[in-house]
Amino acid sequence: MRNVPEALLAHIKTGATSLCRCWILTRADGVQMGFTDHDRVLSFDGVTFEPTTGMDAAALQSATGLSVDNSQAVGVLSSDGLTDEDIEQGLYDGAAVVQYLVNWLDVDQRVLLFRGSMGEIKRGSGAFEAELRSLSEGMNQPIGRAYLRQCDAQLGDARCGVDVLGPEFTADGELTFAVGQRVLHMKGLGGFDVGWFLQGQVTFLTGANAGAARIIKVDQTKGLHRIVEIWEDLRHPIAVGDIVRVTAGCNKTKATCKNKFSNLLNFRGFPQMPGDDWALSYPVRDGQNDGGSLR
Repeated sequence: MRNVPEALLAHIKTGATSLCRCWILTRADGVQMGFTDHDRVLSFDGVTFEPTTGMDAAALQSATGLSVDNSQAVGVLSSDGLTDEDIEQGLYDGAAVVQYLVNWLDVDQRVLLFRGSMGEIKRGSGAFEAELRSLSEGMNQPIGRAYLRQCDAQLGDARCGVDVLGPEFTADGELTFAVGQRVLHMKGLGGFDVGWFLQGQVTFLTGANAGAARIIKVDQTKGLHRIVEIWEDLRHPIAVGDIVRVTAGCNKTKATCKNKFSNLLNFRGFPQMPGDDWALSYPVRDGQNDGGSLR
């Protein structure tokens, strides 16, 4: 139950209100931004709330207990607010979001409506739409580990232990040609086997796409050139001479862990785990008579 200030409650009861909503968005890097659906700039708690972003939000769904509250926010992509490039670089992934209901004639009359984080962001046609996840979203996160035939660690993390930045797993290449926004031809990677970078990552170090990272779908060679296809289009044009960093991939199997990374000691899978057929099996008798043995 929200604790609505008496002054704000009295204002609401008049029936002729001057209410608006304000959002405070705090990115993981500490950058803080304020937005409002009012038509002029507001300010409180040291935050300036800009009206020119077109920021708006759907009605909040709220419930008692441990059920997850959620909402969506939409707004205009602009140099003054959220930019397409910053969203592309993941700067707003998991950003903290606070929403207030405010009397714009007296900003001291306000109540906290929502506190949570920014989830999935969709963008297009100069606008964005973001999912807002409440604090109870953490109740949906898995706790513990998964028991799978394949490894459940991420290549290079603390549980895996592989140094992916070593010269045998990471190298820099120079783009010589591109087909569309997904197929990259590069030189400087001739010393690696075909498929070595499959399911790995390519990161642009220079050019218009600098900082962008994509997962590798296909890894082939043609003569002295490497041909890499990525799963998702790059946002900006690709230029000959762009420098990229390519990192080896892992398919999470025991054989790859042992033969490619020499890291079997840290393999986190259970390759001997029985499958669904075994789990659903039942005992049957050998032979055709009742004296047969069970198996």
